[in-house]
Amino acid sequence: MNRIQKFFTQIKGLLVHRFFQVLLFIILGLFAYGLMFSNVKPERVQVELFKPAEQTIRSTKTVEDTYKTEQEKEEISKQVADVYSLKKEYAKNKVDLISSIFDSAIEVNKETDTDEDHKEDEDKKETVKTDAQKVSILKEKLTDEVNKNIEESVFLALVQADEDELKIAKDSTITAVNNVMSSRIAASDVENAKKKVVEELGYMSISGEMKKASTSLARTAIIQNVFFDKDKTEEQRRKAVESVEPIRILQGQIIVEENQLVDRDVYRQLELAGFLNTESTIYPYIGLLLFIFLTFAAFYYYFYYSISKKDNKYNQLLIFSLVFILSMATMKTVSILADLKNSNLEYIFPGAMAAMLIKILLNDKLAVAMIILLGSYGTIIFNGDTPGNLDFSMGLYIIFGGLTAIIILSRPNFKSKVLVAGLLLSLINMAFVFSLIFIMDSHYTRMEYLYYAAAAMGSGVGSAVLTMGLLPFFEAGFGILSSIKLIELANPNHPLLRRILIEAPGTYHHSVMVANLAESACEAIGSNGLLARVGSYYHDIGKTKRPHFFIENQMSEENPHDRLQPETSRDIIIAHAVDGGDMLRSHKFPKEIVDIAEQHHGTTLLKFFYHKAKKQDESTLEAAYRYPGPRAIMKEVAVIGIADSVEAAVRSMKHPTPEKIEELVSFIIQDRISDGQFDECDITMRELSIVKHSLCESLNGIFHSRIEYPEPDKLGQKVKE
Repeated sequence: MNRIQKFFTQIKGLLVHRFFQVLLFIILGLFAYGLMFSNVKPERVQVELFKPAEQTIRSTKTVEDTYKTEQEKEEISKQVADVYSLKKEYAKNKVDLISSIFDSAIEVNKETDTDEDHKEDEDKKETVKTDAQKVSILKEKLTDEVNKNIEESVFLALVQADEDELKIAKDSTITAVNNVMSSRIAASDVENAKKKVVEELGYMSISGEMKKASTSLARTAIIQNVFFDKDKTEEQRRKAVESVEPIRILQGQIIVEENQLVDRDVYRQLELAGFLNTESTIYPYIGLLLFIFLTFAAFYYYFYYSISKKDNKYNQLLIFSLVFILSMATMKTVSILADLKNSNLEYIFPGAMAAMLIKILLNDKLAVAMIILLGSYGTIIFNGDTPGNLDFSMGLYIIFGGLTAIIILSRPNFKSKVLVAGLLLSLINMAFVFSLIFIMDSHYTRMEYLYYAAAAMGSGVGSAVLTMGLLPFFEAGFGILSSIKLIELANPNHPLLRRILIEAPGTYHHSVMVANLAESACEAIGSNGLLARVGSYYHDIGKTKRPHFFIENQMSEENPHDRLQPETSRDIIIAHAVDGGDMLRSHKFPKEIVDIAEQHHGTTLLKFFYHKAKKQDESTLEAAYRYPGPRAIMKEVAVIGIADSVEAAVRSMKHPTPEKIEELVSFIIQDRISDGQFDECDITMRELSIVKHSLCESLNGIFHSRIEYPEPDKLGQKVKE
């Protein structure tokens, strides 16, 4: 065990105690707090009124500019025109008045008519007297206010006209007055309206005196009918003021550019945004602390309550912590460089690296959780050193890239092609960056678009390169058997596999067959099929020490066990499991592969040699002819042990049929169950049933019925025919 493994083993030993678990999360929280402290620290700027600003200042929060809002409301209120209401009842009233005057005149004329047979002088005298009386009578029918506004000549003309003439004058006057009064007449338009009514009455076909009287009455009837409506005006202005949206200084908005003169308006906005406030505030620090506490509390709950195996829990916790620290440090470094160069260098951040590492080393759940955590912290770290500002677009970019990497690595064989996955991720990153740019309707030059594309591609490739570079350190430090490592071990050119092939070809063939059977069965029950395959390749590596003492390598040679004592044969056969473990350890193989070599036989009985020894000596103990074990702990080891026995047994059958194969597989599994070989393994009866079904399917495919070809002479005869 190297120094790195010893170091992490010591740490895992400390993590057994809950105190150190909590302490680790506190350290991670303080680390994150330290990195993000400057991003939430309230900014204080040195500015003076009527002097150029030394730097570009952006608002760190959204605040309402009440002064400008009130100015806008006043301006809008002034722009609302006064509301004038039309009094339609005025037209009706005047028409009714004119009608009443003419009707009263007609009544007076009917009541005061004189005899037409009087003498001329007397008639003339009587006529003058009668007109005066008529006027007096007419005035009595009208109100004093009306009489005051009508000229005397008008009364005289009314009482002198006959009934027909009065009716014509009445209709014409009413029509003219109604037409003019139906339109809007402001105070300034009254005189023009009177001229208009005079023009309309100019075409009236009656005597001159009566026309003058009608015109005078009509002019008197024309008055202002549009008046200022205070209530409606105030209502309109109130609605206009309410429609004014509050003018705000938005978060991230530039208040003053570098070298721009700080006038009173800019100075006021800086004061509103809190840049001139000398009083310190602790709210940003409390908010950051609370945010970090909530995130790590959730992770503590997951690690403490959701992971049952302690050793696995501590491994996962340490790996998660290291990847988090590495990713956060990288994120902060990239953000500082982006600020120094005043560019969008943050898009080159290899956020998917964390997702790839956790996906390969641990599991999908933690990989998704890690990338969400980094994305949420990224919104703070990549805020351009504008306290309070959150860069949600960068957070989305990190989360989307990480989830994409997880999905890509979930495809078959992609775990062994991290670089290919990184190239594919680069293209997807580039498409996502352009989608953000287009959504925000940003306009850039061609070079700037190329820059964004290069940064996105650099993020994807960088994530893959860093993942491949860091994986060996994690594997070495934590003794983790990753899929990439397994695929490397499965390479046929591996020295140990070539040794099996050359020195024990029968064992090599047997191992390949067991690998096929075990992989299918493990995948059927949800276990690691790749581990089962690679473990099967090496499970009998110990046989290379004495290959000819194992029947699959004897070909047509004599079996040396026929000449040996059962005890000697027993020792040779049992030794291959122990020798295999020692050989794999000497070549620094992962612990899982070593366990498969040592445990695939468990503590099973060498029945053939035991019964042979029993015939020679009745006192022979069964325990002396059992493998030393240990028994299978992992499900993969249990499945490989079954597949190993089944393959050897079926291969020895002369005419295997599906029924015979199923009967044999059932017997072997049941024999191991009754022998207690699975007592230390968490494999269930249901899973054993699935394993049985999978093995039978695979064996039936291998040992299926074949066409019986004719002998060569008969075949040649048929060809000639």
